Amino acid sequence: MAVEELTPTSYINHHLTYNTIQVGGNEGAFWTLHIDTLITSIILGIIGLGTIWLIVRKATPGVPSKRQAFVELTVEFIDDQVKNTFHGNRHTLVAPMALTIFVWVLLMNTMDIVPIDIAAAINEHVFGLYYWKIVPTTDVNTTFALALSVWLLMLYFNLKVKGIGGWSYELFCTPFGKNPLLWPLNLLFNFVEYVSKPLSHSLRLFGNIYAGEIIFLLIGMWAATGVVGTIFGTLLGAGWAIFHLLIVTLQAFIFMMLTVVYISMAHESH
Repeated sequence: MAVEELTPTSYINHHLTYNTIQVGGNEGAFWTLHIDTLITSIILGIIGLGTIWLIVRKATPGVPSKRQAFVELTVEFIDDQVKNTFHGNRHTLVAPMALTIFVWVLLMNTMDIVPIDIAAAINEHVFGLYYWKIVPTTDVNTTFALALSVWLLMLYFNLKVKGIGGWSYELFCTPFGKNPLLWPLNLLFNFVEYVSKPLSHSLRLFGNIYAGEIIFLLIGMWAATGVVGTIFGTLLGAGWAIFHLLIVTLQAFIFMMLTVVYISMAHESH
């Protein structure tokens, strides 16, 4: 960090501030881009999926290496989850999508385990970046963009599988019946359902990972209070990191499973 008086407020603000640029100028900017979120997400996506691609490319039919066995177990696990949840005829599309989402979200979540002060020091002294958040899923823009992409795919499959007529019938005639007097109520009910899906999908992931980051920051402030605080902060930080590994994995799995469920629902008729 730059030379300044370290207070709880300045410490937290430093680690929660994004590296941004304004698109359209400082006055009347069309939008603000979080450069740290975008670049970190892209790099993690390339690393994760690129690594899997390289391992699969060198796969052998004989006794697999440890890396190949790990990738095979991951792929088979995701494939089994999709088969148990998705019963449509597009399994070959949904399974790779689920694997992509799981690996990418897991890697973005796992960045929360990286010691935040060490990452900040490297970014500042090596790359000259005073503000740089390294956990993309603590940015609600990331989680909402992912959820919105899944939501658009859900709408696409609704139209593709059921057609405009079938989907319109579902919107106006379910769940309370096809009596014309019930059409407004059915439409309102389905509207609430469609709006709530991307909101709950995104905010669940964001809230859990963001809360984990806040706890790491609070532990980090305690570690800066002296020798005793450093000892207890280190122990608590290590313990929370171990527990948080379960959280980041579970949240990636939940996000992936909800994606499969929403796509599966788009293939089902009511």
